[in-house]
Amino acid sequence: MTKAEALQRVLALPSGVPRLLAIMAQLRNPDGGCPWDLEQSFATIAPCTIEEAYEVADAIARGDHDDLREELGDLLLQVVFHSRLAEEAGRFDFAAVVEAITDKLIRRHPHVFEDREASDADGALAQWEARKREEREAKGNADSSALAGITRGLPEWQRANKLQKRAASVGFEWADVGAVIAKLHEELEEVRVEWIKGLGTEALEEEIGDVLFVALNLARHGKVDAGAALRRANQKFERRFRAMEAISTGRGLAFAELDLGEQEGLWNAVKQAEREQDQS
Repeated sequence: MTKAEALQRVLALPSGVPRLLAIMAQLRNPDGGCPWDLEQSFATIAPCTIEEAYEVADAIARGDHDDLREELGDLLLQVVFHSRLAEEAGRFDFAAVVEAITDKLIRRHPHVFEDREASDADGALAQWEARKREEREAKGNADSSALAGITRGLPEWQRANKLQKRAASVGFEWADVGAVIAKLHEELEEVRVEWIKGLGTEALEEEIGDVLFVALNLARHGKVDAGAALRRANQKFERRFRAMEAISTGRGLAFAELDLGEQEGLWNAVKQAEREQDQS
């Protein structure tokens, strides 16, 4: 098949998912396909899948709906790519993926498709988790812990959040935010003590891990998305740092050659300028 024939064959299909699946099949076709696509595997594509999910989240955070449309397409491509790899290996295809999620959505929403009741979002989530437990038991999973089924493939901050939510669902929860803040101060003091002892990075790593874990709990209590909060902090730091560099360059100075006191002076100047701009 010539390249022109391959293109015509793809374009002759209905637009949407059928055409997308045909394009993916052609990219993976040993006869005239893409050399890069042909080299890929589940393992090599997995990091791309994670990256595309983060790019979707970034577009949402920026409120860029045109970019969001494009990034959602990139994420859909990841599903199509993995499905194609599985189909070639005789395991499942894209239709089976769609069928699986369709069945799951119906099964885990008994308050919508059955006679169960859920008056609010927490009740709906409880129904979802209950069905997940039933599914695990049906598969012979004997783990009856409230923490069962939380994947280890998540970024650790997300896994920490899920662990905390599950523990809270069975009552293991601080009574109020004051207790969480007190615990955060306690953990910070333990970091200070370990730092003074200088016994090595392993003990310090453990104590800093405790600080991060409690900080995530604080975010959860405040109904703050920890990932979004850190993203905002990163953006703020980058914005201010670049502004400091610009000021330094404008004065004919190399930022790296300024001493720490001068750099901090620029940082405070940038912060003050932002506050004044916000008030204007």
